[in-house]
Amino acid sequence: MTQTHRPLAAALWMTGAIAAFSAMAIATRQIKGVHDTFEILAFRSMIGFLVVFSAGLSLGQLRRISSDRLGSHALRNVFHFTGQSLWFYAVTLIPLAQVFALEFTSPLWVILLAPLFLGERLTRRKLLAAGLGFAGAMIVAHPDFGRIDPGVLAAAGAAVFFASTALMTKALTRGEAVISILFWLTLMQAGFGTLAMLADGQVTLPGLATLPWLCLIGIAGITAHLCLTIALSLAPASTVMPVDFARLPLIAVVGAVFYDEPVELALFLGAALIFAGIWITLRTAPALP
Repeated sequence: MTQTHRPLAAALWMTGAIAAFSAMAIATRQIKGVHDTFEILAFRSMIGFLVVFSAGLSLGQLRRISSDRLGSHALRNVFHFTGQSLWFYAVTLIPLAQVFALEFTSPLWVILLAPLFLGERLTRRKLLAAGLGFAGAMIVAHPDFGRIDPGVLAAAGAAVFFASTALMTKALTRGEAVISILFWLTLMQAGFGTLAMLADGQVTLPGLATLPWLCLIGIAGITAHLCLTIALSLAPASTVMPVDFARLPLIAVVGAVFYDEPVELALFLGAALIFAGIWITLRTAPALP
C-alpha cells in the first residue's frame, strides 16, 4: 500500500469503528437500569475475549500473542478501563450527542500529546482540524459548564483516558500483532470488570431480555478496537482520531429517532465544522508551514 493510500485506508477502518461504537452506545441504553456500569464492562469483555480467542484459534493466529510487553498492555488497559467506566456511566445519564461531543475532545488531546509521546509532527493543519472538530462538538453538545453535572464530568474524563489509550495503542502497534493487542485487551478488561462487578456483592446475571444486547456490546466493542488498532497501524494517531468526529452527527440522529432527544440547528452547524476538520485531516497535499 502506498503512503498516499494509507490515510484513506485508515479512514475506512475508522468508519467501521464509528459504526461499532455507535451500536455499543445504543445497546447500552437498552439495558440501562438493569445492569450497572461494571456488570456491562465485565460481561462485554468476557464475550469479547471469547470472540478474540475463537477467531485467533480458527485463523491460526494464537502463536502471535506475545507477553514481551505485558507491562505496556497492563498500563494501557488500566487507562482504558477507567475511560470505559466513565463513558458507560455517562451514557446512562446525559443525551448521547452530549456524551459523544465531550468524548470528542479526545482527538484534540491526541493531536497535542502525540508529538510529546510518539514523536509525531504537530502541523498547523492538524491543529486546525482539531480546532474545527472540537468547536463543532461543543456547538452540538452546548454543555452547561456553569453547574457540575456528573454525566458531563464523566464524559469529559473519559476523553482524557481515551486519548491516553490511543497513544499507548499506537505505540504498541509498532512491533505488536493486532491479535496480541486485542487478546490482552479483552482478557485484562474482563479481569478488571469482574473484580469491580463483585466489589459491591450484588450481581445481576444476564437474562433473555439483556443477553442479546450484552452480546452486541461485546461484539461491537471488539470490532471497534480491531478497526481502531488497524487504523492506527496505517496512519499517525493525530490523523486517525479526528475522523471519529463523524460519529457525533450520526449518534445525534439516533438519539432523536429512538430516544426523542432534541435535534437543533446547532447539530447541522456543528456537523459542518466536524466534516471540515475531517476533510483537512485527510487531504494529501503538503502540510501548512
